[in-house]
Amino acid sequence: MNFSKGGLVAVSLAAIVASGCSTSRFSSMDDQQPAPLQPAPAGQVSSNQRPPPAAPGTTDPSPCPTAPANTQVASLPPDGAAPAGAADLSAAAVAGVWNVSVSGQSCKVATPQTKFGAGFRAGPLHCPAPIDGIKSWNVAGKQLTLYDENGGSLARLYSSGGSKFDGQTSNGQPISLTR
Repeated sequence: MNFSKGGLVAVSLAAIVASGCSTSRFSSMDDQQPAPLQPAPAGQVSSNQRPPPAAPGTTDPSPCPTAPANTQVASLPPDGAAPAGAADLSAAAVAGVWNVSVSGQSCKVATPQTKFGAGFRAGPLHCPAPIDGIKSWNVAGKQLTLYDENGGSLARLYSSGGSKFDGQTSNGQPISLTR
C-alpha cells in the first residue's frame, strides 16, 4: 500500500478523532454553577442642579482637584514683558511632564520634544479650559508659549527659577507649571 504523507496525516487525525479523545481536567468545572447575581437596589433617581462656582477667596465644595493652598502664581507685567530675573529658555529645559495649576485647579501636561507645527507637541491630561486645548508649545527667549490646534496662543509663561514657570492664560487666568 502506498500512502502519501498528506494522506497518512489525514488518516492519523481521523483515527484520533474517532477514538474520542477526552479529558477529565474540565469535568469538575462542568458541575459548578456560579452564584446567582443579586438584583440592583431599586429606588428613584433624582437630579439636582450644581451650585454656582464659589466666589474668589471662598471655599469651593467642588470635587475637582485643586492646587495646594500655598501655591502662589506670579503675574505678568501688563506689557507682556518678561518679569525681572526670568531666565532664557531652551526646549530641553521645558521637555517633560508638568503639574499645572490654573486658577486653583490642577492637571498634568506632557511636553515632549516631538516636532509639531512651529514648535513641539503637547498633551494635556484632565485639564480645565482653556488648557485642555493645548496641542503644542514653543520657547522664544525667556517666554514659553502654549498653543491651541490652530496655533493660537493659550498661555504665556516665564521661568520662576528651578523647575517652575508662572504666567497667564490668554483670558487672564493665572497659570503655573511645576515638576
